[in-house]
Amino acid sequence: MNRKLAIPLATGLIVVVVLSLFLAFTGFSNNQTPRREFYVGVEYAYGNQVSEVEALVDRVKDYTNLFIVGSVELTFNRTALTEACDYIAEAKLNFIVLFTSSNMYKYAHSGIENYTVFDWMTDATKKYGDQFLGVYRYDEPGGHQLDNGPSQIINSSVINPNTTYAEVSQSYVGNLSVFPYYYLNYAPKLYTADYSLYWFDYKANYSTVFAEFVGNESRQRHIALCRGAAEAFDQNWGAIVTWKYNQAPFLESGDELYNDLALAYSSGAMYAVVFSYPQLEDFGTLTQDHFDALRRFWNTLHTNPDSFGSNMATAAYVLPTDYGFGFRHPDDSIWGLFPADALSPKIYQDIETLTARYGAHLNIFYNEPETAALLSNYQAVYYFNQTVS
Repeated sequence: MNRKLAIPLATGLIVVVVLSLFLAFTGFSNNQTPRREFYVGVEYAYGNQVSEVEALVDRVKDYTNLFIVGSVELTFNRTALTEACDYIAEAKLNFIVLFTSSNMYKYAHSGIENYTVFDWMTDATKKYGDQFLGVYRYDEPGGHQLDNGPSQIINSSVINPNTTYAEVSQSYVGNLSVFPYYYLNYAPKLYTADYSLYWFDYKANYSTVFAEFVGNESRQRHIALCRGAAEAFDQNWGAIVTWKYNQAPFLESGDELYNDLALAYSSGAMYAVVFSYPQLEDFGTLTQDHFDALRRFWNTLHTNPDSFGSNMATAAYVLPTDYGFGFRHPDDSIWGLFPADALSPKIYQDIETLTARYGAHLNIFYNEPETAALLSNYQAVYYFNQTVS
């Protein structure tokens, strides 16, 4: 090779290598893949028209990769559901579909198609491949159990003056596990969102639970409960931003949304979703402020994800076995069936103290076999029957 030609070639090669390394480590390219698998998107729950789904998809497809079809009425119509999912898939988005008890049976009513969701799921898995992430089934089982008590999925025969926490736990998990037992034969994963009893949702074999970031409740407590349960049962977890207010505008501000998305990502969630219901504007409760926040989060995720920081768990708190406490206040109920007991105020205060001390670096476990092998991974471990100073 001509030496005069070799020198500029070598120099050019060095420049290319250095530039490539710079792009890799700084995330300069706007098309950079995030450092780990992560889904961020919206849940459409405010209408029942395919045109509304298409409009929201067009609005968010450039800065999200997940869409949840959360409209029950839309799923009653197989043609409409398929048309909506076709459009979502063509937009290169991954998606989850919410089904309810009503969907499990064939319909003969006017305007509602006669089909079974299991047939649809089988077809969807073949047709959409990996873009069809799975099914969202039985919304907020733990929260409803806590707030509605006997009207939920606990067998009435279990409830008597001598009922134990263990008996209630066994009934809850056993009845809830019916959904994963059936649905996971047809769909890749089974999802739900909840605001309580995460541990027992995962114990019932749900693939992923979305911790609800709701109102002004502690995000750190919900992360500790949901992430700890997911780790114990070797599953993934997510966060869903729901109502901050019980009246319009319902959702938090764009800046608050951005911070919640960043917190979910930095805490190890695989999913972060914004819930849109009811229809106040063209896109439910979503406004330009929220779309701007989603776009800003997406851009940061693909250019400088390290700026979100890290909130991996370094401390653990261990609860009593089968203790279905609500954690919202010292007198919260247990399983929605029992009043707070002698342990409740202490456990509540322990969690308050530890979330104040560790923030989102805390995981909460139950004193069960799944926990034992995990505790050695934590710098500090606290137990419900010990003093938390």
